[in-house]
Amino acid sequence: MDFSHGKYLGVDYGDVRTGLAECDASGLVASGIATVKEGGMRNTAVRVAKEAAARSCKKIIVGLPKNMDGSEGFRAQTVMAFIELLKTETDIPVETYDERLSTVTAYRFLDETGTHGKKRRETIDTLSAQIILQDYLDREKRTAR
Repeated sequence: MDFSHGKYLGVDYGDVRTGLAECDASGLVASGIATVKEGGMRNTAVRVAKEAAARSCKKIIVGLPKNMDGSEGFRAQTVMAFIELLKTETDIPVETYDERLSTVTAYRFLDETGTHGKKRRETIDTLSAQIILQDYLDREKRTAR
């Protein structure tokens, strides 16, 4: 098996909480790692850049919230502003990934596992980042064939 893929950091940016996930060096499995609450877009960008560097990530994948028709609304513009700040904090390549329905999928999973209340609020962003990154990895594998 080829392990030269390298680690990626998945990011589900939010104004209050930002979920983070990383994949293994082979690029097969994404795992949620943290929800950060840095306060402010710039502080969050600095924290994400530090996390990516500390984990020796080769790429940062940020979920881009698109409307169901594929257009980009206000939230997408906010995430793009975050990405521009992030790019000033790191030399690691940053890509976006359409995150439509990732939060819905995360809520569905938490419903199925009986996760509610405070525990749900603490895990939703990390789980969303994990789903975004896993979807990205799966698409990467499909297009490599």
